[in-house]
Amino acid sequence: MPPNAEHGSATADTLGTFATFGERVRASVGALGPLCVGLDPSPAVLDVFELPDDADGLLSFGEVCVDALKGVAAAVKPQVAFFERHGSSGISAFEQVVSIARAAGMLVIADAKRGDIGSTTEAYADAWFRGPLAAHAVTATPYVGIDALVPMVVAARETGRGLIVLVASSNPEGRQLQEAVTPDGRTVEQGLVAAVSRLNAEEVGRSGPGALGSVGVVVGATGGAPPEGLANLAGVVLVPGLGAQGATVADVARRFGDCPPGTVLPSASRTLLSGGRKELRAAASRLRDDLAAALP
Repeated sequence: MPPNAEHGSATADTLGTFATFGERVRASVGALGPLCVGLDPSPAVLDVFELPDDADGLLSFGEVCVDALKGVAAAVKPQVAFFERHGSSGISAFEQVVSIARAAGMLVIADAKRGDIGSTTEAYADAWFRGPLAAHAVTATPYVGIDALVPMVVAARETGRGLIVLVASSNPEGRQLQEAVTPDGRTVEQGLVAAVSRLNAEEVGRSGPGALGSVGVVVGATGGAPPEGLANLAGVVLVPGLGAQGATVADVARRFGDCPPGTVLPSASRTLLSGGRKELRAAASRLRDDLAAALP
């Protein structure tokens, strides 16, 4: 068990406390251990939690989860789609859940997977980094070209937040695209890792060895070897796929054991939420401890 586990996060919620989002994650993982819990309030999950499938149910779900996970999980990752199902009232519930989790000292990653070009990306940057939707970080998809995400990168740096770029997903349908070989001989996912590494090097190059930047990557825990270069990313690696999607703690250790301590953030949702409110804290604590023992 990490030294500060069960006693709340050692990190303040003030964004300016840390130079970058990457440094913030490293501090939170050091205090609480390497676990991110996905908050996915699907109709089935809400039913298990004995909550209605409406905006009030979403808010109650978030409150219950934060209460159960405080002092256990380094981060929570609300999946925005489940809140969007209920329109403006669902988005309002999302904003309140973000606020509740932040007040509890938890990192909050908005799993929105946004990404576009030009003025649309600028608008996303305003929405997810400067506006009321802003959490500590947001996920983004780079498949319109990673350079198109630059306005979001700039906003992340300016606000002390993080941008986490989808590189290698945990679903098998994505592998044909992500493992495709580009004209320079690298796979698409290898090229994306290299691009993120460059962005972080630009940001923290003068901060000394081991400094972490504002841009991270999503790399699933399933499959074979992960894309090359993660050990030198200088950013956070968000790792979905634990449990219901088939990956184990041993898979996470095998695929990401070479990454620097505090940079790997494994994420689980359905496998933890399926037991309902009564089992959530104990299940998350066990998984957190197993991950902490397996990762450097």
